[in-house]
Parts: sequence; C-alpha cells; structure tokens
Amino acid sequence: MSEAHAPAHPAPTGPATAQVSPGDRTPPTAADECETLGLVAYGQLAAFTQLAGDSRHAEDFDTCLQLAHLASAALAGQGAVLDRVTALGGDAAAQLESFVGSFDNFVDRTAPSTWWEGLLKGYVGFGVAHDFLRVLAERLDGPSREAVDAALASFAPDALAAEQLAAAAAADEVLGSRLALWGRRLVGEALGFVNDLLSARPALGRVLVCEPVPTTADPAEAARPPMTTARLFSLLTAEHSRRMGRIGLTA
Repeated sequence: MSEAHAPAHPAPTGPATAQVSPGDRTPPTAADECETLGLVAYGQLAAFTQLAGDSRHAEDFDTCLQLAHLASAALAGQGAVLDRVTALGGDAAAQLESFVGSFDNFVDRTAPSTWWEGLLKGYVGFGVAHDFLRVLAERLDGPSREAVDAALASFAPDALAAEQLAAAAAADEVLGSRLALWGRRLVGEALGFVNDLLSARPALGRVLVCEPVPTTADPAEAARPPMTTARLFSLLTAEHSRRMGRIGLTA
C-alpha cells in the first residue's frame, strides 16, 4: 500500500468532535427536520451519481448491472423526502441545493487507485453515511420518519459488491491486506466527514441529541441514554467493523 493510503484523517474521538450537548429531550423543530431531510435527499442523489458512474467502468457485465440497479434504488423515495420538506414549510429545492459540495472533501481525499479500492470506497463510505442517517431518522416522528425510513430501506449499502470484495480478498492475500489498510483510511475519512457535517450544520447536531422516538413498547428501547458525539462515533465504528468482517477484512 502506498504512503498516500496511510490514514490521514483519524477517526474523531469524544472531546475533539463537533460540540453537541446531550439532554435535549424535546422533538426536533420543523426547520431542523427540514435540514435532516435535505441531507437524506442529497445523500441519495450523491449515491445515485456515484454508482451510476461506477457502473460504466465495471470489470464485468454482472457487476455493471448490480451497480446500475443499486443506483436506481439509491434514488428511490427521494420525492417523498422532498415532499415532506415542502409540507413542513421549507423550500425543497433550496434545501437540497444547500448540501451541494458537502461531500467533495471526502471524495477528493479518498480517490481510489484501483477498481477494488473504488468498490471498497463505496462499501465503506455509503455504509457509514447510511448508519449516520439512520441514527438521525430515529429522532424524527410521523411522516418525516416514514419518508426517511422508506428512503433508507430502498438502498442497502451492505449489498454493494460485498460478494465480489470478499471473493477477491480471499483469493489474493496481498490484495486483502491492502484493502484492509485502505478500509481503515476510508473509515477515518468517513467519520471525519460526519464530524465536519455536525460542525457545519448545527441543526443536525440538535437532531442528534434529541430523544429517539421508540418504535415498540419495549421499556428498554424507551430508556436508551441520550446520544452524544462520542457515542455516535462508537456506534458508527462498531457497525463499520461488522461490515468489514462480513467481507473477511480486519477493520
């Protein structure tokens, strides 16, 4: 692995992350909901654009088809998310446009040098983003929660080339080692991206520390402790480790 692939953006830890304080037990405001919905909608657009482009450069036709189908799935439900912004009194187009360029730093800092690195970039990057959006979605209720849940359910990042990555890493020990190192670089950059979003978008931080809306009558679910940035990054890191383990790579 080249020196350029050494971790350059270490995963943030508690005190170094965006400053959000736990204990805000009130529901998100309509404006903060709109900000969250805008991020979900833009994330769908970014995933569609990336996957559609990747499908054109796939090494075989089966992978091309898989990426094309995933691109289509990534955009599913965006209309309902943006309609919810309008219903809350927001400007859907402006809210979506406000996130243009938000992902550029992550994309630029993680340019892959091989096809396999590109596949792993999508697997890790979209996975962390999906997990983060699901945490935010847990703080929404009613139509907003329904719209976001449907959008996130339509696109499962874990399905992104997992079988191809696992087979390639198992067949080539050197490739597997390089991809494991690249995965560590990617997750550091992805967590840094989430931290940058929380710093630049106070509304997202306010949603993050709101009380989650229980989906069942289970007292344990209702009694979950308030979210903090340290707890968020611990959760995202654990999910990343699980995702890497699924393809046989050490996180």
